[in-house]
This record gives sequence, structure tokens and C-alpha cells, in this order.
Amino acid sequence: MSVMSYFLRSPLSRSVVSGWHWRSAKAELQQPDSNGRVVLIGAGPGDPELLTVKAQRLLQQADVLLFDSLVSAELLAIAPRRCKKVFVGKRAGRHAMPQQDINQLLVKYGQQGGLVVRLKGGDPAIFGRIAEEAAALQQAGIAFAIVPGVTSACAASAYCGIPLTARGSATSVQFLTAQFADPAKQPDWSGYQYRTNGTNPTLVVYMGLNRLQQLCAGLASAGWPDHTPIALLDQVSTKQQQQLQGTLADISQRLAANPLCGPTLIVIGEVLHQRMTVDLSLLQTTAVA
Repeated sequence: MSVMSYFLRSPLSRSVVSGWHWRSAKAELQQPDSNGRVVLIGAGPGDPELLTVKAQRLLQQADVLLFDSLVSAELLAIAPRRCKKVFVGKRAGRHAMPQQDINQLLVKYGQQGGLVVRLKGGDPAIFGRIAEEAAALQQAGIAFAIVPGVTSACAASAYCGIPLTARGSATSVQFLTAQFADPAKQPDWSGYQYRTNGTNPTLVVYMGLNRLQQLCAGLASAGWPDHTPIALLDQVSTKQQQQLQGTLADISQRLAANPLCGPTLIVIGEVLHQRMTVDLSLLQTTAVA
């Protein structure tokens, strides 16, 4: 009897073979990892080409994708066909799904195994409620990581030619949101007191279009002059990008005459007097030789 025949007849061979799972290499590759993991990814401000290389790689590997309203179809197409796509549609003032339900979904899919991607517009750490989602995952014992994205403020600076800081105009920049869990709540305007001596920060307001009048009134109460320049930057970095500029005194009237769709970023400060002329055609693929 040959050595191979003896092995195949032995109890050892039966115990080894019984542990094998006979399936194709293709099925093996498609089988999700039993150890679930979640990656919270910033999708950027709207231009699909502003997605980071790392984010693109992870999207291509995703088994489940939870995405917001601001995520473009071009980005969704990066995920593989087998990927389960779940819309959790959040925009300022219009939430298709409460945050608590999103947290529970992340935990649910994370416990099922494979790679779960949570795709958020802009950068997930800037007004993206990332701390709440991370806390839910951590409490459930699910491994997670974060991939930053280009936030709207940086995209607005580049695509609209607005320096967020400039020597002699602003040496710092402050991000604030006009949206709160309680719609009646307002920012603490005493924290944004206008300084008559020295420079004031550039203010960048997220999700503030629907509360523009309250925003202007609040800054006026903190001493900001009526002539302070303010710009409304709509759908930044997309083909639908629009801009509207005025002062704290007249911007609401200008908006009424020229409505914007949103999402809209608001920039306030003297840096608007130092705007740069940016040629966006240079960023188009057709402009590259």
C-alpha cells in the first residue's frame, strides 16, 4: 500500500478533511470578514475628485455603506455592486432618520461582520456628530477608524478665492453652527464679541442659511458693524456653485431677491475684501494636457 493510500485511510486524514470547507476561490473572496469593523469617512464638500485616496480604497472594499443626502452618485458608484447601500439622509433641518437610529444601524451592521463604511459629507469631525457614532461603536466593542475629508470651509476658500486668514485682516478663523437640537436655541453671542482694537477672526457658519436673519442680529448684538462683509457660498465645489455677497445690514434682502438651494456656507469678516480671482476651469479634466 502506498504512503498516500495509507494516509487517506487513516483516522488522521478523516479529521483533516472533515475540517475543510469546499468552495470556490471566488466565494472565498466574497465572504465578509466575521470580525466586523466600521470606518467613518469624510466624503468632502461635493466635488468627487476631492475624495481622499484612502477613502476611495475603503469604499471599493465596503460590504455595507451608510450615506447621507450630500453624498453624490459618483461616490456611491465607487462601492462594489455587492455592497449594501443604506440611505440615512441627513441635512440641516431635514432628517430622514434620527441620529440614535443611525447609531443603532452602525452597531447592527458592524456586528454582522465585514467592512461597514459610514460616508458623511465634508469632514466627519466638523459638525458631523462623529462623537455620538463613535461612542455607540465603542460601547458595542466594535473596532472603528476615521478618515478625514475636505471640509466645506477649506473648499470654499479654494473654489471661491477667499483666504480664511490674511495678514492685517484676520489671524484666526472660527467655525460655528447655527443648527441645534433645540431649534429655539441660539449661539452664545458673547463669545463672538467684536474687537474694535485689533483684528477679528473670520467666522465660518455651517448650516446657517435658514437662520440668516437671527445670525446677523446676533452678531450685531455682539458689536459687529452693519457694514461687515458676509458671503453666502452655495453648493461649494460642485457645478451648481453660486455666491452671494453683501453686508450684515443687507444680506437678508439680497437672499430674498436671489434664493439659494443649499447647502450653503456663510463666511463673515474682512478677508472678503481680499478675495482672489480663481480660474476654476484649470481644475477640469479637459484643461489638463
